[in-house]
Amino acid sequence: MAVEVRELECFLVLSEELHFGRTAERLYLSQSRVSQLLQSLERRIGGQLFERTSRRVALTPLGKEFLTSLRPAYAALERVVESAREYAAQAKGTLRIGFQGAANDEILRAMSAFQSRNPNCLINVCELPLNDPFGALRRGGVDAAVVLLPVAEDDLVVGPVFSKHPQAIAVCTGHRLAGRTSVDAEELAGETLIAVAEPAPGYWRQAQAPTQTPRGALIHRGPGVHTLQEGLSLIAAGRGAMLICEPTAATNHRTDITTVQVSGLPDSALALVWRRGEQTPAVRAFAQHLEQD
Repeated sequence: MAVEVRELECFLVLSEELHFGRTAERLYLSQSRVSQLLQSLERRIGGQLFERTSRRVALTPLGKEFLTSLRPAYAALERVVESAREYAAQAKGTLRIGFQGAANDEILRAMSAFQSRNPNCLINVCELPLNDPFGALRRGGVDAAVVLLPVAEDDLVVGPVFSKHPQAIAVCTGHRLAGRTSVDAEELAGETLIAVAEPAPGYWRQAQAPTQTPRGALIHRGPGVHTLQEGLSLIAAGRGAMLICEPTAATNHRTDITTVQVSGLPDSALALVWRRGEQTPAVRAFAQHLEQD
């Protein structure tokens, strides 16, 4: 007859406790249920496993022999179940990640760690337009997106925030600020900042190209661009300046553009975002690797 796992578990705990009350507490069962499980196991085996009196509970010779054989077999069964759980929790299929600009070192490390821990899931990446950080995500073109903060979208979840860096202003080499090593945000008053075109939401475009200094002085809004490369071309042509972070400036180094650090503005930061209610095992695993970096 087939033996139930619960009967074996009851036998193992009782062999440790040698007390029906404590065994029942550990298994969250009643004492009568513990007795039923043990009696059922003894009927299946065809012999008594415990000597039971009003004062003591002890293993019989058959019980001792059965315990010696059962322990390693039960431990092996637990390992099999745990291994199956780990396999089931692994990400499978394809994880599609979108990102703005170039994938930085933190993203690349997270991708490498994810791929090594989830060999059954292939990462595909695509670049998102600067002016449409959330479109591909909403259309289902990607499973998650690495975008510039801020993100205030009701249908999206903001995951780990990373890659925080001070902001800098990119200007052409002939610009009045080109020879400076740093400027205060108030010195941007009267400047023209290259804007980000729609369909990016207004609050997001305002954060990337503010129209006021922190104290309220006017900053002019320049032409709107769809990509970072469009913005850099306009900067080189003297059409305006653009706020970027230092890693982006280093990745997109040009001899006709220089960058100057800006104090008094919030740091630039990236975040992983995904559609609300659609955090797949793959997205969850990738988010964890970004958090651990």
